[in-house]
Formats: sequence, C-alpha cells, structure tokens
Amino acid sequence: MNGNPFPHTSQTFNISPHRFQPRSKSQFLRRHPSKRLVLVLCPLVLLLVFFFPTLRTLAVPSLGTAIFRDDPLITTVHHYDLSKSAGTGRGWEREERVLMCIPLRDAAQHLPLMFSHLRNLTYPHSLIDMAFLVSDSKDETLLLLNTLLEKLQSDEDPHQRFGHIDIFEKDFGQVVGQGFSDRHGFAAQGPRRKLMARARNWLLSASLKPEHSWVYWRDADVEVAPPTVIEDLMRHNKDVIVPNIWRPLPDWLGGEQPYDLNSWQESETAIQLAQTLAEDAVIVEGYPEYATWRPHLAYLRDPYGDPDVEMEIDGVGGVSILAKARVFRGGAHFPAFSFERHAETEGFGKMCKRMGFSVVGLPHYVIWHMYEPSVDDLRHMAEMEQERLRKEKEAQEAAGKEKPGGAGSAAAVSDSGESPLKESSREKDPLEMYENGEGFLHSVRAAELRAAKQVAEEMRQQQLAMDKAKAEEAAKKATAAGGSGSKGAKAAAGKSKDAKPAR
Repeated sequence: MNGNPFPHTSQTFNISPHRFQPRSKSQFLRRHPSKRLVLVLCPLVLLLVFFFPTLRTLAVPSLGTAIFRDDPLITTVHHYDLSKSAGTGRGWEREERVLMCIPLRDAAQHLPLMFSHLRNLTYPHSLIDMAFLVSDSKDETLLLLNTLLEKLQSDEDPHQRFGHIDIFEKDFGQVVGQGFSDRHGFAAQGPRRKLMARARNWLLSASLKPEHSWVYWRDADVEVAPPTVIEDLMRHNKDVIVPNIWRPLPDWLGGEQPYDLNSWQESETAIQLAQTLAEDAVIVEGYPEYATWRPHLAYLRDPYGDPDVEMEIDGVGGVSILAKARVFRGGAHFPAFSFERHAETEGFGKMCKRMGFSVVGLPHYVIWHMYEPSVDDLRHMAEMEQERLRKEKEAQEAAGKEKPGGAGSAAAVSDSGESPLKESSREKDPLEMYENGEGFLHSVRAAELRAAKQVAEEMRQQQLAMDKAKAEEAAKKATAAGGSGSKGAKAAAGKSKDAKPAR
C-alpha cells in the first residue's frame, strides 16, 4: 500500500469516482424525445392562443364549451364577445346594431315630423334600437311619444318596425326655457350645456348594451335629413363623425343660414383664450364674448361640393352624431363639467381627440334644422307686417280718391280693425297655409306666427293711439290759440264754423 485510500489497478478503472466528470450533452438533449417535443409545443400553443383569441376553442375545446359559451342550464350567465361589436364601415351588411339616442324636452310639436323621418330611414329598422329620455317636460311629449311608438311598432309592414325601444324619464331641474332666445342666450349657455351633458350621459349609460356597435345621437327638431344618413356617415368608418347643420330662413332673412357652430377646428387664439379663463368656465361658439377665430364646419360648406369630403375637427355639435360604441366603452362621455374649458358635445369632441379617437366632420353633407324665430325675428316680422298694412292703407286711400265715394269706403275698411290677412285681394295667409299643410313656411310654427301677428296688431293699436293723442294735442293748441283774442284766429274760427262738410 502506498498510502492511497482507494487503490486501483488498470484492470478495474482508471478514473477516480470522486473527480468531476464533464458531460458531452446538455440536460435538455439528454431528455426523452417526447418530453422535448412537449416543451417546445406548449409555449408555441400559448403564444398562438394569446395573439389569436379565436383559436382558443380549437386549442382548448373543453374550456371553449364550458367557459366561452352560454350554459343552457344556467340562464343567469351570459357571454358577450365585444370584438364582434367593434363597428365597421359596412354595418348594414354585417348586421351591426345601432343604438339611436334621442333626448326630448317639451318636444310634442316636433314628434310627428321626427317619426316621419324615422319611418324613412333606409338602415334596416330591425337593427336599430331606440332610446328616448323625456326630461323636464310640461307638454304632452310622453303621451304623444307612446302613441306614435305603438302605431309604429304595430305597422302592417314588418320592415317599418324597429328593434328594442326604451323610454326613460328623468328630470334635471332645467330652468332655461325652450324658446329660441332662451336656449341660445349667452348667459344660459354654460349651465344649460352642463345639464344637457348629464342628460346625455344618463340616457347612454342606461341604454347601451353589449350587442350595440354604433350609437347615433339625433335631435328631434330636424326638418330635412337624407334617409340614408346612418349609412352615409357609417361608410366613412370613423370613431366619431358629424354632418354639417344648416337651417332654412324666410326670404327676408336670406333664405338659409349656418346653424350648428359647435363643430370646429381648434385655433391658437382659442387655446390662449382658454388659458385666461376660470377653471369652470365654458367657451361657447357664435358669441362676441368669446372670439376664438376657429374654422367652423358650417362656414366651409359648398352647395356643389363633394359630400364625402372629410375635415378633422376638435369640437362636435349634437344635432346628429354617429359614434362607434367602443368610444363610449373606452371611457369617453359628455362632460358635465368644464373639460379644457368646454362641456357637453364640444367637450366630448375634445375628450375623444385626447383619447386618440378619430373625429371628423363632413362640410358638404348637410342636414337642415328647423327654423325657430328669435325675439328679434318676431319683432322684425311685426314691423314688416305693420309696414305692409301702412302701404295697403295708403294704396286704398289713393284708390278711394280716384273713385267717387271711394274715400269713405276705404276709411271704413281701414278703421274696421279687421286684419287684412283675411282679405282675398292679397296672398294666402301663411298661418292658414301652415295649418292646412299647403306650405311649411320654413318651419315657422303656427303659435309663433300668431305671436308675430299679435305683436303687429299691438303695434298698430299703439300707432293709432299715438295718432289720436297727437290730434287731441293739436286741437288743444288750436283752442288755446283761439281764446287768446287774436283777430286772425277768431276769423279763422268763424270761417271754419261756417264751412260745410264735403259730401
């Protein structure tokens, strides 16, 4: 023994068992081939399932039937694949459902015309669900709405019937009147816009369902709109899109006018203005108090322009908005507060732009809003009516002087107090034309026409009273001058006393 505790000879082995022995193959290669195959395929399958969700049912068939499908035995559990409600530019071909949201307030007078527009829509009615919000109404809006809906849904033509319809009632304490001047007065804009935003958010949150791919906002007081409006806007495949909104006017006001100035592009002047305002201030367009110098969609209209031309915008108007449902599911809404110094639909447009959604307007695609006379319009209409009456009176007096005995009859007609609107010698009464359906007169409501005629009559009576007062004052002056003892005045008075009235 030479002192080695583990003696060995060349016949047994020549490598010590306690010495490190490097291996020629890695641990992965030393595994069984089937194990190696499993280790390679598992990560690959997981990656495919992660990046291609539609392969889940193929990769995991048992889970596909148990988790990703409704269990017919469990009626309280429902599965919705929201990827199928993304919204495309050919929604009518892919049977994409549209949620039509219509806020209403004291809108009974607009409902018949609105329902005629609904019947004319060419988008499949069965794919349109409607949601109405009736708020702060004092007229018969709710009663008439139910009546018209029952008639619509019971139509003999099944293509006229719409899908699911919801009616919601919710008051928001709206104190601003529904008159044109009340709604469009500058002082009322900030609070009114914030309340309208709350109403829109209530309506949307209560009615939006997983199967909806699009949301179409529409005002009730629209006079003319293409029946293909939903398809025309949808084919652009934008996240948010609005048409141009104009309104017809009487000929004496120019015939037509841009109406919705809430669709615009941002300007550097407006950005600087916003930085000078209070945090809760709301910038509104079309008022001299806020000179923003923004390019407005309404003013860029060309009557002969291409209706498919798009314009990127930052603020949107609320008369007609088509938006993908994923915009609202992603968190966009109508701010009922000052968001970047804007609220409601304009704030909605700014918010969508901030979130990376596409927001566009169509400057040459026009929807016509109803004409609502303002207080100034009614006053001007009354002045025009008074001027017309004055000219007719002068013409009658001139004709009476040419014919014997005509002056007396002309005076009798002018002093009778009967409105010349009823005379057969002039054109038809616009009020009668409106009530008889012979002419819409640019959507001027009958009540507003009556108000204008009443104002004109009051002004005529005031003018008669002023003329009478002037005549009495002149008579008093003549009497005072006659009592002064002037010989010339006495002679004139005596001559006047002896004079006989002309016959």
